[in-house]
Amino acid sequence: MLEQNPLQILPTEFDLPGSDNQPVDNELQLLIPVLLRAILALLWADRNDWFLGVNLGLYYEPKLPAIVPDGFLSLGVPRVRANGKLRLSYLLWQENVMPQWVLEVVSQTYGSKYDEKLREYANLGVLYYTVYNPNHWQRDKHDPFEVYRLVGGRYVRQPGNPSWMPEAGLGIGVERGTHEGVTQDWLYWYDERGNRYPAPEDAIAFERNRAEQAEQQLEAERRSRQNLLEKLRQMGIDPDQL
Repeated sequence: MLEQNPLQILPTEFDLPGSDNQPVDNELQLLIPVLLRAILALLWADRNDWFLGVNLGLYYEPKLPAIVPDGFLSLGVPRVRANGKLRLSYLLWQENVMPQWVLEVVSQTYGSKYDEKLREYANLGVLYYTVYNPNHWQRDKHDPFEVYRLVGGRYVRQPGNPSWMPEAGLGIGVERGTHEGVTQDWLYWYDERGNRYPAPEDAIAFERNRAEQAEQQLEAERRSRQNLLEKLRQMGIDPDQL
């Protein structure tokens, strides 16, 4: 963790690049963390004590370049800051909270997700590290989905899908679903019992289904009233006189 010198003038987010300026080499590196952020926006809509950064520079030392995870979650920082301005990067000497969870989606070319990045996040003290490798796991001799927890300064692989992270109050797992019209395996958040939290598509489908049911109920009531009126007329009773 950064030890601040009170006499040192620290750079602000306006002084530093917002990312490493390296383009992602597959859509999943953006789509998955954006999906996870959207789920939390639904789940924690009444909370302002969390922030999920996507492809955003994480600065831990003023004179060193940023680390840029595909996604990271910090609890205990404002999602919407008091000035209403969005973050340009994440500066530890301003936020004073190390992200509790980071995500790396493996690239087409072998990188450093299982060695350099793992050591780097461990040295920083990031509690949970998730690696998602749906396309190249056999090449890299790893599983498609792996979650690590920092224990005694080293990452220890965690069992389960989903894998529960009690300090975050969330589980992370992989499940087949549909997002932006694409049906495949996606990462989702889960509760302690392993129940998946709804994604935006689920919420939309729920509201659409509820509207359809309400419309069907109104149509059934309309038909029932019409049938009743017809029976009354057949009995020689004028419904308008009732």
